[in-house]
Amino acid sequence: MHSEILRPMVVLIAWTLVMLVWTLATRLPAMKAAGVDMRTLVGTKAADADRALPPHIQWKAHNHNHLMEQPTLFYAVCAVLALSDTGNGVNAWIAWAYVGLRIVHSIVQSTSNRVRARFVFFMLSSLMLVALTLHAALAVF
Repeated sequence: MHSEILRPMVVLIAWTLVMLVWTLATRLPAMKAAGVDMRTLVGTKAADADRALPPHIQWKAHNHNHLMEQPTLFYAVCAVLALSDTGNGVNAWIAWAYVGLRIVHSIVQSTSNRVRARFVFFMLSSLMLVALTLHAALAVF
């Protein structure tokens, strides 16, 4: 038997990899079209790509970076819930809500990049993370 909360964790990891592939599939051709030669690049920063590539191409990369930020807390709190044997039931449902909201956030940011919509999905997912954190605290303290 395993904790149900492991499933949404794996789905978010898989989604992050989908975003990586989408980033590469759009960014590499855009770099070529912009005349960027990766063989000559040394010590570049993300801002350099923002200046060289169209914004709609960079949106995917920005989202992939976002999936490396707050979701790391999600993975940690889910691990606490799984290890404390409280990762089933309502906590699993909250975790699924977090993952669904983050996926919708990714789609919005990577396509239309409407900040107001992104903010709504970010805040809702953050509330799910707060709830999971409170439940984890109750489980271990």
